[in-house]
Amino acid sequence: MRFTQLKTVSLAVAAALALAACGNKEGGAADASGASAEAAGGNVVKLGFAAPLTGPQAHYGEEYKNGVTLAIEDANAEKPVIDGKPVSFELVAEDDQADPKTATQIAQKFVDAKVSGIIGHFNSGTSIPASKIYSDANLPQIAMATAPQFTQQGFKTTFRSMTSDTQQGSVMGKFVVEKLGAKRIVIVDDRTAYGQGLADEFEKSVKAAGGEVVKREFTTDKATDFAAILTSIKGANPDIIFYGGADAQSAPMAKQMKRLGIKAPLVSGEMTKTPTFLKLAGKEADGSIASLAGLPLEQMPKGPDYAQRYKARFNMDVATYSPYGYDATRAMIQAMKEANSTDPTKYLPVLAKINYSGVTSSSWAYDDKGDLKDGGITVYKVVNGEWTVMETVGGRAAAPAAAASAPAASAAQ
Repeated sequence: MRFTQLKTVSLAVAAALALAACGNKEGGAADASGASAEAAGGNVVKLGFAAPLTGPQAHYGEEYKNGVTLAIEDANAEKPVIDGKPVSFELVAEDDQADPKTATQIAQKFVDAKVSGIIGHFNSGTSIPASKIYSDANLPQIAMATAPQFTQQGFKTTFRSMTSDTQQGSVMGKFVVEKLGAKRIVIVDDRTAYGQGLADEFEKSVKAAGGEVVKREFTTDKATDFAAILTSIKGANPDIIFYGGADAQSAPMAKQMKRLGIKAPLVSGEMTKTPTFLKLAGKEADGSIASLAGLPLEQMPKGPDYAQRYKARFNMDVATYSPYGYDATRAMIQAMKEANSTDPTKYLPVLAKINYSGVTSSSWAYDDKGDLKDGGITVYKVVNGEWTVMETVGGRAAAPAAAASAPAASAAQ
């Protein structure tokens, strides 16, 4: 498999490219680059980032990267000083193609490049194998991965950006049985660490709530034709069909369900709760249900302000993951500030005990495994081509004083 060379992108260059691409003036600290810190006698602190930036999952990775970019720009705009020297943070971004082998190669290159921390990887299937390499190097990693195994390995360096599949699966299993009244349930997953993990947790919760799993089927994260599986499922007469996997599969599945006359709604996780799913599924998206970690964007403590600044900076709306990438990056930087060091061995214990007031949560904090303590879940339904909120379970409500608009307001108080 072709492996892209590791590339360091200064934020000044990144901002210039974004301006050229979007054709308008965008916000953000475009002048707060590593070069300026060096000129001032300070230090450039490199943060590694890895996610799928090409292929069918590129839209996830690009939005995730945007949140990280905005966080670094905001941090640099505050002109941070650590250990008595001005510091500038710089993004080192890599495309892991959602491929485990590529991810481990990138992880080793990050270690060799002596980056100070890792934001990523995106997929559970890439984050888990890469985490061993980061752990061996004592390099903190805050991943978007949701598979339970990610934080069950006993590594002190692994942290999440979102709730785990244990939390999401348990909420959704109970929800479909108790709130939707589903009794006969079919489960399909894509056999990835994420898809299978979410489906497994969902199945446990369904059974605990008194529901019956009448059929369980498997596909892959490359499939687009589900005629054979769905024809078999139709004969089971399910009340709902749960899919564990990405929107590149759930969208065509939703379309094919409707065309086969299956009346049961599609229920899925956060990789389906995207604008891409709505675009790919078209009118057949209506009635589909998906869960997503945390509060709806408009109810997040600093969600409305973040949405406005994100739109100004990238000329697009927030989709799903960028606020969590933003908070993960800011939490890592905040740990460095509190430790007064960018040395991973020195700020790692501080990160483990961080209590950061961010966009998605007024109390971003970890338990002893690296799971987020504030683990709310929101359930959405597609109505007239738009994702609408059905119910939020758990999570902290937006703080009254969360609407500060300056970039510095995103730092922990």
